[in-house]
Amino acid sequence: MTDTSLSPLLASPRPNERVSRDLLRRGRWKPAEFVFWLIVAASFFFLPDRHLLLSEIAILGLFALSLDLIIGYAGVVSLGHGAFFGLGAYVAGLTSIHLTGEPLTGLVLAALAAGLLGLATGPLLLLRASDLTRLMVTLGVAMLVLEGANQAAWLTGGADGLTGVMIDPLLGRFEFDLFGTTGYAYCLIVTFAFFLIARRVVTSPYGLSLRAIRDNPLRARSMGIPVGRRILGLYAFSALIAGAAGALLTQTTMFVSLDVLAFHRSADVLLILVLGGVGYLYGGLLGAIGFKLLQDWFSAITPQYWMFWMGLVLLVVVLIGRENLNALPRTLLARFRKEGRT
Repeated sequence: MTDTSLSPLLASPRPNERVSRDLLRRGRWKPAEFVFWLIVAASFFFLPDRHLLLSEIAILGLFALSLDLIIGYAGVVSLGHGAFFGLGAYVAGLTSIHLTGEPLTGLVLAALAAGLLGLATGPLLLLRASDLTRLMVTLGVAMLVLEGANQAAWLTGGADGLTGVMIDPLLGRFEFDLFGTTGYAYCLIVTFAFFLIARRVVTSPYGLSLRAIRDNPLRARSMGIPVGRRILGLYAFSALIAGAAGALLTQTTMFVSLDVLAFHRSADVLLILVLGGVGYLYGGLLGAIGFKLLQDWFSAITPQYWMFWMGLVLLVVVLIGRENLNALPRTLLARFRKEGRT
């Protein structure tokens, strides 16, 4: 298989200059990106009665962003990413109970704990095995973490959940209110900060090497790229971001239970990427917006059958193809213009 995305760069008589120009072009912010983040920022001011829902979307978007890094840029599919999300949630809750309720401290500790778990379990993905085997390995890790939390009821609260979580005002001034105003601002800032870091990573030479690994691991290895270390580093970074998302959930709801480690967490975030697409970072964010809004709408109009309608939407997206759906407005517009001229 030929690496079509990198072959023009490699064939250039001056590959270093071509690579530098390509990275500079990829790293340059596009107008659509500014519009997207301006709309997101405006939602804080113009949708004050939806801050709780918007907080959930921001957390889900950050979680999806973490999975998009390993799927879209390293080609590693995971069914156990919820383990890092859940670990971050529990660490943030335990930090508030036993150490300090200061939210930023809990966020940092939760992210580091999840990153260390990713670093410890990441070598399992480097085994010489099929993609299906790696998929089952990630699922097995998630099941082990879930059962460990269930058995350690003295620490995690078991099936009853971890109670007594109290979060101090953010920066000592902004209290977490029932309307979710502070919580949404907090989630939005943290999500944007991690997005900037992730964007910098994927538009750097490190990110270029990851795309080479994703497209053709054998060729990347023959070029001298340390494939194992690159995948392991990205996997740990992805786990760190997922842990931060879990911490945000605990800190904004002030409760954590075994549900944060359940299989549906990993499944939902995969479905989000099906909706939004992989390999360009915004897929997780856009997919989270669409997924949560559809879920909220379907559960409001048909509380008993909302999962049926969600499944139907996902089936349509998979069968028709997200690319074809994205091109549909342009196709219809072109047809209308053609008919108008005749």
